[in-house]
Amino acid sequence: MISRIDLRGDALPEGGALRDLLPRAEFDVEAALEKVRPICEDVHHRGTAALIEYAQKFDGVELSQVRVPVEAVEAALEQLDPAVRAALEESIRRARIVHRGQRRTEHTTQVVPGGTVTEKWVPVERVGLYAPGGRSVYPSSVVMNVVPAQEAGVESIALASPPQKEFGGLPHPTILAACALLGVDEVYAAGGAQAVAMFAYGTEECAPANMVTGPGNIWVAAAKRYFTGRIGIDTEAGPTEIAVLADSTADPVHVAADLISQAEHDPLAAAVLVTDCAELAAAVEKELEPQVAATKHVEDRIKPALAGKQSAIVLVDSLEDGLKVVDAYGAEHLEIQTADAAAWAARVRNAGAIFVGPWAPVSLGDYCAGSNHVLPTGGCACHSSGLSVQSFLRGIHIVDYTRDALAEVTHHVVTLAEAEDLPAHGAALKARFGWKVPTA
Repeated sequence: MISRIDLRGDALPEGGALRDLLPRAEFDVEAALEKVRPICEDVHHRGTAALIEYAQKFDGVELSQVRVPVEAVEAALEQLDPAVRAALEESIRRARIVHRGQRRTEHTTQVVPGGTVTEKWVPVERVGLYAPGGRSVYPSSVVMNVVPAQEAGVESIALASPPQKEFGGLPHPTILAACALLGVDEVYAAGGAQAVAMFAYGTEECAPANMVTGPGNIWVAAAKRYFTGRIGIDTEAGPTEIAVLADSTADPVHVAADLISQAEHDPLAAAVLVTDCAELAAAVEKELEPQVAATKHVEDRIKPALAGKQSAIVLVDSLEDGLKVVDAYGAEHLEIQTADAAAWAARVRNAGAIFVGPWAPVSLGDYCAGSNHVLPTGGCACHSSGLSVQSFLRGIHIVDYTRDALAEVTHHVVTLAEAEDLPAHGAALKARFGWKVPTA
């Protein structure tokens, strides 16, 4: 059901050579880019009419408008199962606690007497958020996108989610209900690359956004790449990943269950166990069979994901080697199920989010840990972070110098400007002092 990669016996290679030995899903955004380009430009030129046409082509629904009526958003909340509402409210409450703590404050540094640099943090003015609606529906992703944007102080928030035939062309009602709970009433029935294009270019119904965030399929990822530079993006999200670093103290029942939990997202989902214990590896393999058989989405998602080239059990000689492997892999979600798990977790450098010990499974982070589940995939955790309040803020430096403070440093500025053959840069300072360079 899941393959093995045996890295025992020899010294581990370094850097890219080690990464190349590890499993990873094939996710060719560049190839998808050429297919989304005409869709994006069609939305640019035809606006709402193009979105309505793509809703018919891709989602099988006939729309008269793309903007979801506010009454439909409110009605979805009224009809929401009380237990689901309570769970969403708790998810929102915990996410607000964590993300409110991420807020930045203005800070002024005195560089020299009379010379200061202040860094102030300004939220983007308008963001377009995307909530998937394909194989599964993710109201939790609405929470994870909206909460940090709100806590950052973003004034204008719009959300798009694919229209659903079984709900009369509206996005899934649980998505709408989550929007209502969060106070977001600007919602659009649009999916895929065309939704990203709607936010990037704007349409008759939807004003353009400064930034687009949220997970989606390869077409959403490709559209984000297409618009990079025109709009800000969070990340080009690929298939979900879980890696588990475990030793002989780990419970194979827990490990198997956690691998399955991410495999059920998508046939391209990655499930990776890294362990120095061959007995644990065998026990997890054995435990996977009955747990997979007992769950849903077996044939269309879980089995293909576990059997795919992106999933494996990686055997190493020691936890030190295991740490090197998980750092090279850079998982979206990394569980540490070892003795002294917190100490090992503290040494990890590359992961979207780290889950410490047997009582912090990835599923907790997906919903109610308070952390954000919009995280870097495909190894991007080595250079990128998950979605946070910081994602929606821009740092702006404010430079304030007096005449004396400028005079004190002018000779250095002139010297550097002339060293770079940019004499006009220096002249801009000389002009303030009668074209004479003040002495140090």
